[in-house]
Amino acid sequence: MYIGDAGRWYPAIIPMISEDNERWYAAYTRHQHEKCAASSVSGKGIEAFLPLYNVRSLWADRVKTIQKPLFPCYLFVRMDLARRLAVLQTAGVYCLVGTSDGPSSIPDREIESIRCAVNSRLLVEPFPFLKAGDWVLVTSGPLAGAEGILVRKAKGDRLVLSVEMLQRSVAVEIDGYCVEKIGRGRGTLFQASSAERSAAILRP
Repeated sequence: MYIGDAGRWYPAIIPMISEDNERWYAAYTRHQHEKCAASSVSGKGIEAFLPLYNVRSLWADRVKTIQKPLFPCYLFVRMDLARRLAVLQTAGVYCLVGTSDGPSSIPDREIESIRCAVNSRLLVEPFPFLKAGDWVLVTSGPLAGAEGILVRKAKGDRLVLSVEMLQRSVAVEIDGYCVEKIGRGRGTLFQASSAERSAAILRP
């Protein structure tokens, strides 16, 4: 591609985009515009992840189940930063979360653990952010490979999964016998190949 200026033409400088440079980022969105923004971002060829959970809502004549974002006003996108403008120009997106140095990436293991929980069809819900506690790895069942903090309650055990950069957590019901205590953020499974991840997550 070339660009022209005053009758002369020069090669255009096009950012190199590579899957090797793709990372997860959090896009801060307008309230209740998360779904529209996710659809628009996906339409631009950028992977978007909007984790949802079911909520029973009482209407005048019936009880209806609706889906709400687990992380209100946030949408996760996986991209090379060379494509950040495509996300920032999306209707409903305010900015990419980060520091004064620019957008901050989110570890794959955090996103993959949340995706695993959402796809498991188990009860998932928002939970107060936790930093302290027993860090565990789920060794079997639909959440195999997920990592988080184990919380024991009278009504059952919960695995708390967090996005530390956002200081937000979610909890999913779990059988306490399916976990083993590990060092924090070991990330063994979700740093493996796609085939290895699929085999581990799908095993009974």
